[in-house]
Amino acid sequence: MLGIYLHVPFCIRKCPYCAFYSVGCSNELIDGYVKAAIKKIRSYKNLGAEADTVYFGGGTPSCLSGEAVGLIMEEIKSSFRLADGAEITLEANPSSLTKKRLCGYIEAGVNRLSIGVQSAVDGELSLLGRLHSWSEAKNAVLLAREQGVDNISCDLMLGTPGQTLESLALSVSRLLELKVPHISAYMLKIEENTPFDCDGIKDLAAGEDLVCDMYLSLCRTLRDSGYSRYEISNFSLPGYFSRHNLKYWTLKEYLGIGPSAHSFIGGRRLYIPSDVAGFINNPVSEDLVEDDNINMLEEYIMLSLRLDSGASYQKIASLGGDAGRVRHKAEIFSQNGLIKLNDSSFSLTDRGALVSNNLILEIYLAAIDEDV
Repeated sequence: MLGIYLHVPFCIRKCPYCAFYSVGCSNELIDGYVKAAIKKIRSYKNLGAEADTVYFGGGTPSCLSGEAVGLIMEEIKSSFRLADGAEITLEANPSSLTKKRLCGYIEAGVNRLSIGVQSAVDGELSLLGRLHSWSEAKNAVLLAREQGVDNISCDLMLGTPGQTLESLALSVSRLLELKVPHISAYMLKIEENTPFDCDGIKDLAAGEDLVCDMYLSLCRTLRDSGYSRYEISNFSLPGYFSRHNLKYWTLKEYLGIGPSAHSFIGGRRLYIPSDVAGFINNPVSEDLVEDDNINMLEEYIMLSLRLDSGASYQKIASLGGDAGRVRHKAEIFSQNGLIKLNDSSFSLTDRGALVSNNLILEIYLAAIDEDV
């Protein structure tokens, strides 16, 4: 079944490390965006598709009112067959998640929240340019629980300016005290042309060795607490993995709505330009083609090795890869503690996840019988 992604391109204030497309929010822009999103969704009605996940990402989706989310959800229900028990996620910033908005989101059908905590240490939050404190982030989680939302994910960042192993451990312990069932942990990447792209921040950010120690420590702590690392950056208690995000990693179809949103439909990758005014003025224009000649073997190896379930030798062979050479390469990496072997598949260890790009490249080259 289809996944539907809504990119909500508004932020009260853009975080200095963020390279995702967003603009400042105003009532006029938000109203125009909601109307355009509804028209775009309606244009797909003839697909007759069934959807089982909806994801409001951003930007800051919690800039939208409950009524706005409700209007979008009503159109989704009208234009698609929304499966019973569909997972409907909304990303929220603690600084903009009010009780009124949350109740509106729940009434609209939202049953999963992804809360951008990033750190449980106020000094680190300040350096990250966040508008909330740890107390506000904690209250956002408690508010969600009070209103009956148990499926909660919290984001953490690793390697941020001033962060230490001890302060990361404090952030993790505070989330564990809240019994948050899903944690996404992302290593800080300093993106070009962002305010963080400067010597001052680079000098404060954690070095590569420290970031690796942070990641391995995080993996150990969460695993000891009952979480599984089901994807390189995602950890969950049983039954709380992100059904929507798994579509990206398992090459399931998804439809993107909103400026800068991407889709994977009919074996093609499509996108909408990063232009909120253009989207508002012409929401049903044809999406641009990013890639219509996808190398499925390369895609499969790249995406499946992000998952703890790993890559199947049989699947690699069915896509034209040399499974024998891949098995041999995987066995070599397993001796270095980078890959876990099963009879019919292999996956990355925690240490392997830290060098995933290099391992994925070498496995792919083995599959096509080429050397590095």
